Formats: sequence, structure tokens, C-alpha cells
Amino acid sequence: MDILLVASAFNSLSQRVFAELSDRGHRVDVVLASHGAEAVRAAVSQSRPELIIAPMLKTALPDDVWREHTCLIVHPGPPGDRGPSALDWAIAEDAPRWGVTVLQAGAAMDAGDVWAAASFTVPPVGKSDLYRNEVSDAAVAAVLLAVQRYADGSFKPTPQRDPTIRVVWRDFFRQERRRIDWENDSTETVLRSLRAADSQPGVLDELLGREVFLHGGAPEDQLRGRPGDLLATRAGAVCRATRDGAVWILELRPRKNSGDPAPFRRPAASVLASFPAPPGTTTGSERGRPPRSGERPPRLPEVTAPLELPPERTTWTDIRYRRRGDIGYLAFSFPGGAMSTSHCRRLLAAYRYALTQSTPVLVLGGPRDFFSNGIHLNVIEASADPAGESWANLNAMNDLVEAVLRTTDRLVVAALGGNAAAGGVMLALAADEVWCRDGVVLNPHYRRMGLYGSEYWTYSLPRRVGTETAQRLTTDAVPVSAASAARIGLADRLVPAPAREFPAEVGRMAAELAAAPGLGRRIAMKAAARRADERRRPLAEYRRAELARMHGVFFDPHAPYHALRSAFVRKLPHGSARPLSTAVGQVTGGVR
Repeated sequence: MDILLVASAFNSLSQRVFAELSDRGHRVDVVLASHGAEAVRAAVSQSRPELIIAPMLKTALPDDVWREHTCLIVHPGPPGDRGPSALDWAIAEDAPRWGVTVLQAGAAMDAGDVWAAASFTVPPVGKSDLYRNEVSDAAVAAVLLAVQRYADGSFKPTPQRDPTIRVVWRDFFRQERRRIDWENDSTETVLRSLRAADSQPGVLDELLGREVFLHGGAPEDQLRGRPGDLLATRAGAVCRATRDGAVWILELRPRKNSGDPAPFRRPAASVLASFPAPPGTTTGSERGRPPRSGERPPRLPEVTAPLELPPERTTWTDIRYRRRGDIGYLAFSFPGGAMSTSHCRRLLAAYRYALTQSTPVLVLGGPRDFFSNGIHLNVIEASADPAGESWANLNAMNDLVEAVLRTTDRLVVAALGGNAAAGGVMLALAADEVWCRDGVVLNPHYRRMGLYGSEYWTYSLPRRVGTETAQRLTTDAVPVSAASAARIGLADRLVPAPAREFPAEVGRMAAELAAAPGLGRRIAMKAAARRADERRRPLAEYRRAELARMHGVFFDPHAPYHALRSAFVRKLPHGSARPLSTAVGQVTGGVR
């Protein structure tokens, strides 16, 4: 069918729906509702769709559009759930199960007839993680079923007045409900509040006399202090005491009206460090106690966690290593999948440590959610020298990728439990095998940020998919499903497992790989192939050529990259209302 996607943003779910529908032969086009009703009407008039689907919509469709066309809305709640903050309520109320409903657009919000629904168990994770995994899986299953039913022509959707559907309206989840009472709330209550607000809108709070939004929360198992006190930093996060424990807050976002020139999410410790010191004030730490509200930015102790964290420890850390027999696991998880210069350097140090362990198989990747999205645009945007920080970040990312490419004494597996984009895809491609959970979406390109790209993509991508396909992937800049990635050689194995079962399945597959009788011979062949590739063209030449292009962009103040980066980070409108050209399609098949 000809299908038009209408989305407020071409986010992870919109991209996955686009890719999954395209894989099944549908001709899919996309229009951004954020560009206004006239842009939506123009897209409908131009593409003349048989069906309109809204996978992620913050505003109502124009009345004339839903009256004249069948429009299916993806609502992240079970049948009968209505309101704009479905997932926030589910997490805040500790719902054990939740769902996704595909319903027909109508005059009232979320009140249309039900075409399909799917349910899932709610794990104790942040809203954005839940959205990209369990919600995404359920949404795709429901959308595909709804499209099949629509194509069949005989299915009659269920009205919500049906007695089997319990209708519940839930208001917008406002900051008043999110507010944390540090003196009285338990650690579990605080974590639920933080998880329900991740990654938007965050929890509004006060730190050191400044109003900020808190983003991301994880438990701490040892540090303790007076409720509300800041206790320590670790890898950019800050630890804050609760009534009965402490939590790690990963990122902060200053309010837009605060006067802060960088009112967007970034590592919490760096935001605290940017607060100016009121004249004549001292820190709590200078007086022998943790700092409190109203004091100037503290010099908090940096409390590191061991890379090989003992099994009984439950504290947060973004990088950890463990060994299971002949297999090493280097796990990492960074907010939003973004990797700053510091992230890259710390991960490279951890990777070098992993190489000192005598394991013939090394598995890279976190247990769930993003694998990596490449360089950290928010940190770059907040820098006093964005061009210089872009350059430093890219070189640190290149160093990490090069270390993986030059590993010849073992097999390296990139296990993608979540999405990857740009340099994050190239980090995965540096490994010998790429294993993707079947719900993963890959964006192996840089063009939408105005960049040529680096991370040895001109070496890694063509050797996997061929020169012609590599050119299409980087030029067309369309999202690729895990199934399409496996079909074109971008991935080696699909892992058909829900997010919660992915780590165990990876462990099983890694054990099989480590026990394979020809493993030693395969490692020797890998080393020989690397030496042959180096003779044909050294890796240093690929890096030099790529970085020459990127240097020209980073240090040209008029290059589109700077405006595109700023708009992306600050969530400002940019680009066309039609994010995908109707001319593309050779990569995923069926996309026009």
C-alpha cells in the first residue's frame, strides 16, 4: 500500500515503523506534523495515501484529513487509556503491565475505534528506554496487525464504548506530581519519579540555588548522607542522598529562562560546574560537610567504581567488565547513546584492560537500549569551542574504533540490544561479528547532520556491504531495520528476543562461539586478513582522508553542521517537513 506516516518527530518509533513497513513492501512516505497543518495537508495531497499512520503525534491531525482518510493513531497505552502522558502514569503508578493501542483518529483525543493492541510487562527502567524497547516492540506488532486488517477490508474495529474496554482519562502529568521530597521520599519513590520523567520532561528541582531539571536515575548501594545533600560525582553523574539511601542523577538541564546559554541536557557534574559562585560564599565541602541548596558549586569527591564490579554491588556505573570462562563482556551504556570525549577515552581504557584478559571472545555492548549514537552533540554545543570539542570528540571516537579494528588475537562481537547511529554504527562494524536484537534500528550515515563522517567508515562499511550499497546508505540516509541490516550484510546475526531476554541470549550465543572447534583457525585468518588489508591501504590513510573532510567542516563557521547541531540539541525546527525523499528506497526495499 501507499502509506503516509505523520509524526511530530522522526524519532526512534517513527523510524522503526517506517523501516518495518518498508521491509514488507509498502511504499512509505513521512511528513513532520511539527511543520504545521498545511504541511500535513500538502503531503496528503501529494502522496495520495491509502492509509495514514501517526506513530508519534503531539498535536491533533487536521479535521479534514482524518474525516477524508483512514488515520490510525499509535497510543502508548492499553485500550481505553486516554491522555497525553500514558507512559508517565504507568511508571509513576508502578503498573506491572501496560500496552499500546492503534486506534482510529476522530474528534476526541484517544477515543477512536480500536484496530489493534498489544501488551507487555513493564521493567524497572526509564521511560525513554521503555519506549525504545517494550513499547516499540508492542507498537510495531499492533501496527502491522492493524495494517493487515485494513488491507483485508473485512475487519470492523472495536468502538471504545464496548463493555470489554474500560475507559480511563489521565491528565497531563505535571511537574507538581513529579516533585521529589528529598527529606521524606524513599529511594524507590525517587527513582520512580526520575524514571517517569526520562528523558522528557525531567523532574524540576533546585540544586545550589538554581532550578534545573533532573534526568536519569540509578540506585547507589553504599554512599549515604543527609537527605538532599550532594555526595559525590562519578563519570559525569552526581550522587544525591535520599531518606533511606542515595541515587545517581546522570544529567541536568537548566531552565530555558534561567539565563544559562546551554539550556539542554548534559552530564550533571558539568552543569553544576558551570554555575557561577555567588560572592563571598563557600561550599559545604569546604566546611567539612556536603553542600546544600543555595551554596556555590561544590568540589565533590570523584568516587569511582571498579571496572570489574563484584556481583553483590548494585551501584551505578556506565562501563563495566566481567569474565565468564573464555568470554569477556565489556558493557557500556551512556545516556541517549551519546559518547563524549571523556566517554570515548574511558571506554578505550576499559577496552585495553579487556585485551589483557586471555579470552578468545570479547563481547561489546550494554544489556539493552542504545548501543551508541556517536559523538556527543550536547556536550559539543555547550563547549566554549564547539569546533575544537567536535574535533577532540571525533578523534577520541576514532581511537576507540581503531583499537577494535586492530584487535587480532581474539574475536570481537558487537551485541546491539538497542539502536545505533552514525559513529555508533561504525563502532559496531569494527567488530568481527555484529549481533542485533530484532527490534533494533540502524542509521549508518551522517548526512542529516551535515557531515561526511569518520570512524573508519570508508573502510568498514564497504567491506561489509559493498561500495554501491555503502554509497546508498550514506547518501539516502534512511533508517535500516535489523532484518534489512542482516539481509544486506550490515549485521551477521539477528537475535529474536525481547529486550529483557537479550543479555541471556547473547551469553548463550557467545558460549557457542567460544566453544566452536575452528575458533583458533578463524582468529588466525582474521589476523592474516588484517595484515593483507593494511598492505593494500593502511588504516592511517583512511583516517587521514576522513578527518581532512571533517576538519574542513568543523572549523568552517558557515558549514551547515553548526546550525543543524544547534537546532537538534536545542530542539528547534530545522530541515524539511518531509524528512525522507520519495525517491529513495533501494536499501530497505519498498521505500519510495
